[in-house]
Amino acid sequence: MKLIVKPIEFETGGKPILIMNKQDAEFLGLHSSDRVLIKSKKKKIISIIDISDKLVSPGEAGANIDLCTRLNIALGHSIDVVAAGTPESVRFIKEKIQGRRLNYKKIKAIIEDVVERHLTDVELSAFITSLSIYGMSMDETESLSKAMIQTGKKIKLPGKKLVDKHGIGGCSGDTTSMVLVPTVAAAGLTIAKTSSRAITSPAGTADKMEILAPVEFKIDEIKKIIKKANACLVWGGTLDLAPADDTFVKIEYPLSIDPLMLPSIMSKKKAMGSKYLVIDMPTGRGAKIKTVGAATSLAYDFIELGKRLGIHTACGITYGEQPIGYRIGPALEAQEALLTLKGNGPKDLLEKVASLAGILFEMVAKNHIDGKKHALYLIKSGKAYKKMKQIIEAQGGDPNIKPSDIEVGKKHVYVRSNKSGFVLWTKNAEIAAIAREAGAPKDKGAGLIINKKNGDKVKKGDILLIIYSNNSAKLDSALKLVKEYEPIVVGKSYEERLLLSKVPAKIPHKRIFLLER
Repeated sequence: MKLIVKPIEFETGGKPILIMNKQDAEFLGLHSSDRVLIKSKKKKIISIIDISDKLVSPGEAGANIDLCTRLNIALGHSIDVVAAGTPESVRFIKEKIQGRRLNYKKIKAIIEDVVERHLTDVELSAFITSLSIYGMSMDETESLSKAMIQTGKKIKLPGKKLVDKHGIGGCSGDTTSMVLVPTVAAAGLTIAKTSSRAITSPAGTADKMEILAPVEFKIDEIKKIIKKANACLVWGGTLDLAPADDTFVKIEYPLSIDPLMLPSIMSKKKAMGSKYLVIDMPTGRGAKIKTVGAATSLAYDFIELGKRLGIHTACGITYGEQPIGYRIGPALEAQEALLTLKGNGPKDLLEKVASLAGILFEMVAKNHIDGKKHALYLIKSGKAYKKMKQIIEAQGGDPNIKPSDIEVGKKHVYVRSNKSGFVLWTKNAEIAAIAREAGAPKDKGAGLIINKKNGDKVKKGDILLIIYSNNSAKLDSALKLVKEYEPIVVGKSYEERLLLSKVPAKIPHKRIFLLER
């Protein structure tokens, strides 16, 4: 059937959508969400259809921005539209729904159709849900990882011993990467850190690094940065590494499940050419992983998958029962990273960076060394800070930027304790939610400073939190969340505060879900 193109201004995150009049759709025997093959000149594409009598008349085809771009079509162009069959990968998804194991060929077919946008959100949701319910064997995890690598770009970077670090998230205020990367590079190793922007946290590593320097680069530009500084801290969103993962995240987030964490992380590390990798696994109440036992089991999976992909992998199970450091939010965390590199940072952040960097040093070194001790030397001697200045300059930022130069939210409010005692519990996810309510990460200056942490002595009237924002309404909303969540629990002893929190019969906010890549 020949139809005349009518561009319609809406985006769907890269998914091509064709809108047909009901009369034309019925003639072809099509229903909403069916697939069609569209031909225009020498190009052709599979698209999902919607049906509307209001947007298009018989003989017209409404094309969204993504479809117009991919086919290079405009108003008045003629296209051929025919019904397209259901992809074979849908049959493989049904097999997984039934709890069956999938081989590499079937998994690759699914991933290829994900990347080509041939699958509907319903089919993707069914696949991800089935993975969450039935889990994956290590063979399936390996197959998913390799298929995600094969359908994306692979980068060859300089450096025989290319090392990397990845945190699985769940710990607010964690500026580990921003301190670890220059520390590792100062030791003479090459570390190309591609980071994400925030999904559910107040600030992803890319959001905080962007306070100090640009983070969006093409592959050739990243190679030049690494040649200058032996390291980079950049956003991975423009590099097209394992592009299927971006589609999966859009489904995982509303479902509040994360079954693809292992292949997502490891496929991107392999695509970057990483040879040595340390995984940071925050563990405890409020973190993604609740117990050391669960963390250990996941660590074995990371190590096994690393072996299969040719990446020497080690894991660090770190304390995750409260935020790392004291500052939460892009600008505030960038301040804290610089303060730590200059020797004035919080002890817990310094300890974590030294421990994880130390693991990398001991993995790479041929001779026995005390990796943690060497990492502390590089930071305390100022060599790591000097390296950070080189990285900032190589990425187009001001290498002489000081923590005091970084602007935070112009408006702030103090949260004071209404009792005396000790901090018994700092709620990680709730702290993150409050910072986001204040405007982070979109408002770079929004966030909060924690004034008291676990075990600290508190007097009635002491400041527990300082919340920052550039918007008065958001500041008020954040303050309301403080009263609802009680993010810092104060009491004289655990015995006198056995009720750490209460959940009302009517829950005003949806359950907090942590999802970071």
